[in-house]
Amino acid sequence: MTSVPVVKLNNGVEMPQLGFGVFQVPSPETKAAVKTALDAGYRSIDTATAYGNEAAVGEALAESGIPADELFITTKLWNSDQGYDETLRAFDSSIAALGLERLDLYLIHWPLPSRDKYIATWKALEKLYADGRVRAIGVSNFQPAHLRRLFDEGTVAPVLNQVELHPYLVQREVRAFDTEHGIATEAWSPLAKGGELLNEPAVTRTAERLGRTPAQVVLRWHLQLGNVVIPKSVTPSRVAENLDVFDFTLTDADVAALSALDRDGRTGPDPDTFDLV
Repeated sequence: MTSVPVVKLNNGVEMPQLGFGVFQVPSPETKAAVKTALDAGYRSIDTATAYGNEAAVGEALAESGIPADELFITTKLWNSDQGYDETLRAFDSSIAALGLERLDLYLIHWPLPSRDKYIATWKALEKLYADGRVRAIGVSNFQPAHLRRLFDEGTVAPVLNQVELHPYLVQREVRAFDTEHGIATEAWSPLAKGGELLNEPAVTRTAERLGRTPAQVVLRWHLQLGNVVIPKSVTPSRVAENLDVFDFTLTDADVAALSALDRDGRTGPDPDTFDLV
């Protein structure tokens, strides 16, 4: 079984650097996909209330027989549940759906700055953390300005910031801010969308030279930048392939060539303006 390196979060909790994401995996397919991932050696699973598949993830975890202390489970609070009391209720629903007594990582899914509820929401996460119901708390899609408010008005620093990140959207400013403040950066949509990235000459030439797939090259780029990464697939061969990225190394020139593909190519919403509840 592949041994996945861990990232030590700023509160001392260790998180696998590579995990399995279930974004846009329909609930009926999620259980089988998560079981495939666990069988392949993944131990970190990332879901969210908005994905509608927390219960299916929970079923796969329960049937796996893997002890909870060998797993790292993340879920995220949806926008309509922001607010102090609303967050506490939403957490209860999520942890029940997952079938867990304690969650490893709970994230605010989006900042929604126009709603101005993320500070009250964060204070609810701080309570969950203080009560020992979650081992670590963090955010998703937060920009430096949003993070500064958490530092100014909160009492617990987020351990992680999950953002859209791939060679078309390198997120230098966000990653630099996160690093400066001891926050791990996690990449969602790590391979971008539509397949264009995997056909880039900088990617395909490197893959051919190393005898690897383009997806493996991009995932290795993330790992060497220090990102936590959560690729997703429902194809068993690709699930295994995405985990097989720890026995080769990109050169500094390879990393630079992929980073040079940056074109501010955001495919998801802009966190400063996104307002869906």
